Amino acid sequence: MRKRMVGAMGVALLLVAGCGSSSDYANERRPPRPRNIAVSVTDGRIGVAPGEIGAGPVVLIVTNQSERSRDLRLAAPSGSGTACVDADTSSGPINPMGTARVSVTLVQGACVLTTGSASGPRPATLRVGPERPSAQADLMQP
Repeated sequence: MRKRMVGAMGVALLLVAGCGSSSDYANERRPPRPRNIAVSVTDGRIGVAPGEIGAGPVVLIVTNQSERSRDLRLAAPSGSGTACVDADTSSGPINPMGTARVSVTLVQGACVLTTGSASGPRPATLRVGPERPSAQADLMQP
């Protein structure tokens, strides 16, 4: 009985040892932790806080405090070839006194936040610097 038990444990130990992988694991760096940017749209202007941020993932929290439905757009400044987004980004229509969340990854450059209409509120500028530090050492992050 004792010999069978030792033999079974030996076989189990060999099976467990064989389950490991011999290939190296590429520990890719995590992107920066997402940051929130507050954007308010009124009848007179668009406000953004903070106005400067490092490149990486962000969540724009947009509040429409104007009297009509608005569509927030991020685009390159006129006459500039560098925009803070790879492609023009839009929130879609936001109802009066409503909110929207727009997730986007920013790159180094500048963006103009507009409503897309010439008679709309005064645009705001968002400046994006070099990439923020990696979230590699942050625990409990996605």
